[in-house]
Amino acid sequence: MTPTPASHGLHNDQQRSAHIRSQVLARGAELRQRYPILQHQDALGAGMLAFALAGMLGSAWLYLDGAIAWWACLLANAFFASLTHELEHDLIHSMYFRKQRVPHNLMMALVWLARPSTINPWIRRHLHLNHHKVSGSETDIEERAITNGEPWGLARLLMVGDNLMSSLIRFLRAKTWAHRKMIVSRTLIGYAPLGLLNWSTWYVFLGFHLIDFAASATGTPIAWSATTLSLMDIVNIAVVVLVGPNVLRTFCLHFISSNMHYYGDIEAGNVIQQTQVLNAWWLWPLQAFCCNFGSTHGIHHFVVKEPFYIRQLTAPLAHQLMREAGVRFNDFGTFARANRWQAQEKPTSEAAQTT
Repeated sequence: MTPTPASHGLHNDQQRSAHIRSQVLARGAELRQRYPILQHQDALGAGMLAFALAGMLGSAWLYLDGAIAWWACLLANAFFASLTHELEHDLIHSMYFRKQRVPHNLMMALVWLARPSTINPWIRRHLHLNHHKVSGSETDIEERAITNGEPWGLARLLMVGDNLMSSLIRFLRAKTWAHRKMIVSRTLIGYAPLGLLNWSTWYVFLGFHLIDFAASATGTPIAWSATTLSLMDIVNIAVVVLVGPNVLRTFCLHFISSNMHYYGDIEAGNVIQQTQVLNAWWLWPLQAFCCNFGSTHGIHHFVVKEPFYIRQLTAPLAHQLMREAGVRFNDFGTFARANRWQAQEKPTSEAAQTT
């Protein structure tokens, strides 16, 4: 039986975090000894990337050949793309080909091609490493960009699944032109060229079909030119095989990630308070397209250098230790609290009158 934190005299969150880290690392080492294949980390990373890319290409081929429906291709590719997100995250932490820059950067490029909706992964590396340093604060740009800390409403719903919409809403909210200029600059630099092409394709798809539907519904169908229809055939295919899967994957990942991270009122550097575990059964439709992120990402905050597939294997022990240490599980009150650790007190009428 694994000793509890209390039996080790772990009386504060830093000690509890260290206990979790040591125990989970030990379980990872035990698994590598028991299953020697796990020791070949570079090969496993490259193999999983080849599997994910082959899955996306195979699904696209089956769709174009008429063997599967559009929705089957979209769902399959959203799943395969979610694997490449986890691989990119591991690459950001230099877990594959750390001392071999050519294969390392080749993997970075390929996971970006599989997920063109995202920002440049070399730029994201700086944002993500900063996320670990300042998680839960205003300067945690990565999580703030995906709506962590935002009150729930129509704006947050739009921002969760659409990266450029998030930038647009932040642009409209900005109080100075200097701030707006910074938002535009960061968006253009971060999303060029793949992200801009991806989201432009998505908007063309939505715009065309909305206009076409509205015109038909009002009894004035548009006679589109052959050139326009040929172009839209290409756009439709792109949306089914690549753009659409990444829109779905993005929504699932950002919904889970932005709500499992706490914001605003946590202690700086307190890993116990940085995340919760979201593993309720009804979240599985979302978890399926973000690689079980809600259940396992919290482990990463304690054990940063373990690849995602090891976290899946160590999750039972990690969850037990995290629960004993005070990490929250399925704290859905965070939706109403805008991801705060505690509910914010409303000022009394008397206090409001004196301010």
